[in-house]
Amino acid sequence: MVEKNPTHVVIDCNGVGYFVHISLHTFSLLSEASEAIQLFTHLQVKEDSHTLFGFIEKSERELFRLLISVSGVGASTARTMLSSIEPKSIMDAIASGDAATIQSIKGIGAKTAQRVILDLKDKVLKVFGEGEVFLSQGNTNKEEALSALETLGFARKPAEKVVERIMKQTTDPTVETIIKLALKDL
Repeated sequence: MVEKNPTHVVIDCNGVGYFVHISLHTFSLLSEASEAIQLFTHLQVKEDSHTLFGFIEKSERELFRLLISVSGVGASTARTMLSSIEPKSIMDAIASGDAATIQSIKGIGAKTAQRVILDLKDKVLKVFGEGEVFLSQGNTNKEEALSALETLGFARKPAEKVVERIMKQTTDPTVETIIKLALKDL
């Protein structure tokens, strides 16, 4: 690495310097001392330019690719999204339909936020898997119970409210207990 800035790095690859655009998330994960780094890249080819985007994590690159596939979300908007909010939080917001979180990013309006959720909800769950997307939300028993309730055909939002109430009323319930109590209330 020849140069490091919050928005880009210049990487020396056998005497050739590559200007690579990065997100603040990637910048924060680049170690200060390390000269040799590995980035997962995405090359965007346009009529007038070839632009490299680099990511420290493969999952961040995949999320970037999903975001730029949405109509109205370009590479700079996707990079802004990944710089404003942790990639994991973006995946969670898309998977749970949380438009407010996505809309809180500078430059993202209500229509774009809805389009991102609508276009990517199924793709995020397919590419990253439900366990990876919802893992950061805490209690795994709660998440397993919610997943089971969804499989049984219940909508996620009402099920979340019921399960949340059960979690507050019961001390450390098992997955089976959560599901049984939730089925009585749904």
